[in-house]
Amino acid sequence: MIRFGSCLLLFVLTLAGTTVDAQRAKHTFRLSPEEFLLDDEPFQIISGELHPSRIPPEYWQHRIRMAKAMGCNTISVYIFWNYHESEEGVFDFSTGNRNLAEFIKTVQKEKMWLIIRPGPYVCAEWELGGIPPYLLRIPDIRLRCMDPRYMAAAERYIARLAEEIQPFLITRGGPVIMLQIENEYGSYANDRNYMQRLKDVWLANGIDIPTFTGDGPTTHMLEAGSLPGSAVGLDPGSSAADFELASKMNPGVPVFSSETYPGWLTHWGEEWNRPDTVRLLEEVKFLMDNKKSFNFYVIHGGTNFGFTAGANSGGKGYEPDVTSYDYDAPINEQGRPTAKYFALRKLIGSYLAKNEKLPKIPDTIPAINIPLVFPARFTSIWDNLPEPVSSVTPNTFEAYGQDYGFILYRTELIGHKKGRLTVTDIHDYATVFLNGEYIGYLDRREGINTIDLPESKADVPVLEILVEAMGRINFAQHLIDRKGITERVTLNGMTLMNWEIFKLPMDWKYIYDLRSSGKIINKPGLFFKGNFSLAITGDTYFDVSNYKKGIVWVNGHNLGRFWDIGPQKRLYCPESFLRPGLNEIIILDLHMTEPKPVIAVRTLE
Repeated sequence: MIRFGSCLLLFVLTLAGTTVDAQRAKHTFRLSPEEFLLDDEPFQIISGELHPSRIPPEYWQHRIRMAKAMGCNTISVYIFWNYHESEEGVFDFSTGNRNLAEFIKTVQKEKMWLIIRPGPYVCAEWELGGIPPYLLRIPDIRLRCMDPRYMAAAERYIARLAEEIQPFLITRGGPVIMLQIENEYGSYANDRNYMQRLKDVWLANGIDIPTFTGDGPTTHMLEAGSLPGSAVGLDPGSSAADFELASKMNPGVPVFSSETYPGWLTHWGEEWNRPDTVRLLEEVKFLMDNKKSFNFYVIHGGTNFGFTAGANSGGKGYEPDVTSYDYDAPINEQGRPTAKYFALRKLIGSYLAKNEKLPKIPDTIPAINIPLVFPARFTSIWDNLPEPVSSVTPNTFEAYGQDYGFILYRTELIGHKKGRLTVTDIHDYATVFLNGEYIGYLDRREGINTIDLPESKADVPVLEILVEAMGRINFAQHLIDRKGITERVTLNGMTLMNWEIFKLPMDWKYIYDLRSSGKIINKPGLFFKGNFSLAITGDTYFDVSNYKKGIVWVNGHNLGRFWDIGPQKRLYCPESFLRPGLNEIIILDLHMTEPKPVIAVRTLE
């Protein structure tokens, strides 16, 4: 009886397993010469891009449902290599919003399809376009090409990421229908061998789904960036001429708009970008009328928490991105529908069959106000300096094995002791001190790399340069963007030698270990700390308009950078960063020496 029961149980489980496998394998997705085919029927992809790395995991389901309620049938995601491999060979696909498998499961649970855009390079206004900065520790590294050191790292990443996504491919019953090869490569270079190698590596690691490339709709970009057999994504595809050009450049595969822009990015010192909605609706109407597949970049932006915001380097020089990635997207930073959302939902919904309707819009995530918080002086950078490293000349962050945060460069002035100080070059912002007195600042964004040092009464004056690394450039030709002092420091043309280097990564451990000496310090570079109590929690924005430039932590979570040049004066804090009862806020300000009150409000503006 026991043996019979075991056999019967095994027979039942085998049947059940067969049934599950059959259900998982029932869908197919492939490319025809002109269309995407889902289960051999023409399929119009209506996708909304959002990035799990920019969204607290507690809100993943809500944001996916918001996209679905606007009319999307697909989610598109960038995966940021440097967010999952922060140190060479050390991967994290399991904690917090790095848990990619959980995100994919959530997409599938919501009956949505998924497009994965894994890089290795993605741009996305993200630090170094997603490439790990540890690679910049190699002095002569070349990125996005067949440099063997870069390719070894990229292929290791692809192999590891393939393990995560392989179980969720449509060929195995999952929601992942397509994968992008690199990103906008035709805007950067023309190494077709590199592009083909990436495609081959994905296939060798079991990723047997259709692939695509994404490039601007120009002849030279498409020629350099597209691949035979891979669908053509256009960034954007907004006219019949765009689609005709792409079909001519890479015939035999479907063409779609891989980035249709409902919003746009914002840099520090600019006004918030607010693109024209009328033009957007005309573009989407064209795509819907002609049954062209497309992806909203982005439907919801989220937040560049910590040190993840990138930078551009266009005609204006160095342009660092703000902390918010609101992007003027249809779903705003805190997950709320905008007027743009309702207009797009109405337009897309008008194409549904008579018996179909869009899902109900999910409820809004609750938001709270927090009354005045009064931070007090807590401690300073100067009270929390590590043991220094000796360096004959100043060098970059990467040369000292540091990726983010700050470095303090200190030297004694021998020979020239006053005059014109020149830092070649400063990446990216610095405060300058002589004998402990604040002299002024240097700012790569403004092209300020010189300052006049006054005469000092000290026999051997001490010069200190506190350098902040802002976002690494994430687009075009200046990707190799090392931080700190990149070449030398001169005083009246004399090169200054023999430096002490103090590494200040401002990571979780550094902030946790902060201690107060009890001294009263008026030297800028202070941490202010305040406590506040909550009866209920919710999303909120901390208003730091009383402060000048720095970083905010709430209960140990890095909310990102602030800067009084604007436009952003409030930093988003999701409910998951707060707790009922006592909470803590820490503010590092590079200029303030007296604390100012802080409030928290419900919205970005």
